[in-house]
Amino acid sequence: MKPIEHAAVPSEAGNRVVGKVAIRIMPFLALLYFVNYLDRVNIGFAGPNGMNKELGLTATAFGFASGIFFLGYLILEVPSNLALHRFGARRWIARIMITWGVVATVMAFVPNPATLVILRFLLGVAEAGFFPGIILYLTYWFPAAQRAKAVALFMTAIPVSSALGSTLSSLLIVNGHGVFGLAGWRFMFLVEGIPAILLAFVTWFYLTDRPEKANWLTEDERNWLVAELERERQAKETEHHWTLRKALTHPRILGLAFVYFAIAYGLYALGFFLPTIVAGFGQQFGTKLSVLQAGLVIAVPYAVAAVVMVIWARHGDRTRERTWHVALPMLIGGIAIPIALYLGNPYAAMAAVTVCAVGVCAALPTFWALPSSFLAGSAAAGGIALINSLGNVSGFAAPYITGWLRDLTGSQRTGLWVVGACMVAGALLAIALGAKLKSGEPSAVTADSPATD
Repeated sequence: MKPIEHAAVPSEAGNRVVGKVAIRIMPFLALLYFVNYLDRVNIGFAGPNGMNKELGLTATAFGFASGIFFLGYLILEVPSNLALHRFGARRWIARIMITWGVVATVMAFVPNPATLVILRFLLGVAEAGFFPGIILYLTYWFPAAQRAKAVALFMTAIPVSSALGSTLSSLLIVNGHGVFGLAGWRFMFLVEGIPAILLAFVTWFYLTDRPEKANWLTEDERNWLVAELERERQAKETEHHWTLRKALTHPRILGLAFVYFAIAYGLYALGFFLPTIVAGFGQQFGTKLSVLQAGLVIAVPYAVAAVVMVIWARHGDRTRERTWHVALPMLIGGIAIPIALYLGNPYAAMAAVTVCAVGVCAALPTFWALPSSFLAGSAAAGGIALINSLGNVSGFAAPYITGWLRDLTGSQRTGLWVVGACMVAGALLAIALGAKLKSGEPSAVTADSPATD
């Protein structure tokens, strides 16, 4: 079997086409993910700002309610992505957004802990398939040589939503208290759930399913992009013969799922508990912060991470190296996070948290260049969804385990040591998979040289 060809270096005209595609779809997709991620983690702002007290939630119960969302993801992620592949992104993403928007809005009226858990689970069911669907959608539009940068531009919505979202959520909690007779945290849920419903209708009319249907490209531009993507698809299928069944059972996919689990563990531990950690600075350091001031402090790590994320992904695309572009930031972030609460002042602690946020966010976009480098068609739909659904088990594990350890020990430190250990373990696995390539064994941990079987 002949070696797979390296991804073609686009011509200047090809770069113009890809740039035109990026300008057309990337800002809109990033906006959708901004709303999506904010609705997923805004419970982290509600908890320490009235919700936990009003509903009588312990740290363990709060962690369970935060994480139960991801069990719905696990159940429906793969079938949802297969439906997107079959029916098209425009219809399916719009459907996802309407259902998640309705559930997110109803969260404003939750009466007790049991209902909160049910609604969080239903939010995960409604939202299942959105993120892997977008990752799959990007493979329809971007050749491999530019894909990590495209994913990075899309995923800047994570740090941006965490940075802007922390300030926005804080403002809504403070200024919305009493509006419609609702507590501030309830008003926040109401206001932040509505945009998903409105954007669903925009999605229906704005998104284009495939390059073949893009009337906003010229005929020559469409022909180049379709031909380039078809060349890559045929190369993948000729070399690897990845069927849907193989993509759902192969150890390589399971290994990548654990690496993603480790990245996401750090992401969600920060997303759900960073507001609580910052709120605890008052007891730990004697620092007094208002709700808005705390929101601005929380924004800093993610603002820095947004910039580094794009620069790091661009460097990975330019050098065509993937293993260390995933593993190195994971190692640095995993070492930094447990140190944060041992430092002697809030500035040093936030510096360590910022390093962790940078590590998590820098690893994310390059990671998603890995499975899309050797999967195509329904195998890509199923394989990417499986990696995301198994990896997002960390979305349940991270807040639940962190909260349980907080109740058990009376401190955040033990939970953050677990976060760091998980990220370091994932980084070591990525390095081990990459080492197989150097020793002549097949590996999927470079975008340029996907494994043969």
